[in-house]
Amino acid sequence: MIEFKNVDLEKGIRSISDFVKLDSIGEGTYGIVYKGRDKKNGNIVAIKKIKMEQEKDGMPLTSLREIQLLKEMKHPNVVSLLEVVVGSSLDSIYLVFEYIEHDFAALIDFNNKPFKESEIKCFLLQLLRGIEYLHSHYIIHRDLKCSNLLYSDSGYLKLADFGLARKFGYPIDNITPKVVTLWYRAPELLLGAEKYSSSVDIWSIGCIFGELLLGYPLASAKNEIDQIRQIFDLLGDPNEIIWPGFSSLPNSKKIIHLFKTFL
Repeated sequence: MIEFKNVDLEKGIRSISDFVKLDSIGEGTYGIVYKGRDKKNGNIVAIKKIKMEQEKDGMPLTSLREIQLLKEMKHPNVVSLLEVVVGSSLDSIYLVFEYIEHDFAALIDFNNKPFKESEIKCFLLQLLRGIEYLHSHYIIHRDLKCSNLLYSDSGYLKLADFGLARKFGYPIDNITPKVVTLWYRAPELLLGAEKYSSSVDIWSIGCIFGELLLGYPLASAKNEIDQIRQIFDLLGDPNEIIWPGFSSLPNSKKIIHLFKTFL
């Protein structure tokens, strides 16, 4: 158990010193997550310290988006942001979340046998309800994977880690295809699409569904070329008949030529 450093703040703004750090939960691209306890009420919480090391102009854009979106959302299948607190310096920012006991990546790793179909139906229903809520509010998650799905002892599935999430609208703006962890990335992203919306989340859900059924990922390559090859091996090579617009994707011709070269 570690006490966070005390800091003087304006009235109404809470300090990280109001919390006790209990354990380290994990570390991602955009932050380090701890299990903690709120001294005020004794509640157990999850505390995410935002990584600021490489930022010269203040808080990272990904974190600003995450905070903005989480403050807008309220749904039983979306993790709740309780508050934003600060540390001993202006560049120490922490997000305080409700604490959820498990994530699905760990559950799959430690589960000695596949989940029952009835369990998977329950998981998938909650996942789809959470995503339906996001998409109905024009939000795409863009990083759905088993480790970003939390599961409480009371049986609730919660979407978490909105570091890559963003709003979308129509007409669809150009946005980077370099999103979503590789094993869960939609083929149009692997082929360089810069105009996309909620469909990339739906693909990720299909990958998660398959992983829950099998106990291992549907496609688990080490690079983008091998990942798209595994997808094509699983579903067949695409063409304009089964995938209208395929040939207009930035990297489609290059990928097809590459695969034909090695046949």
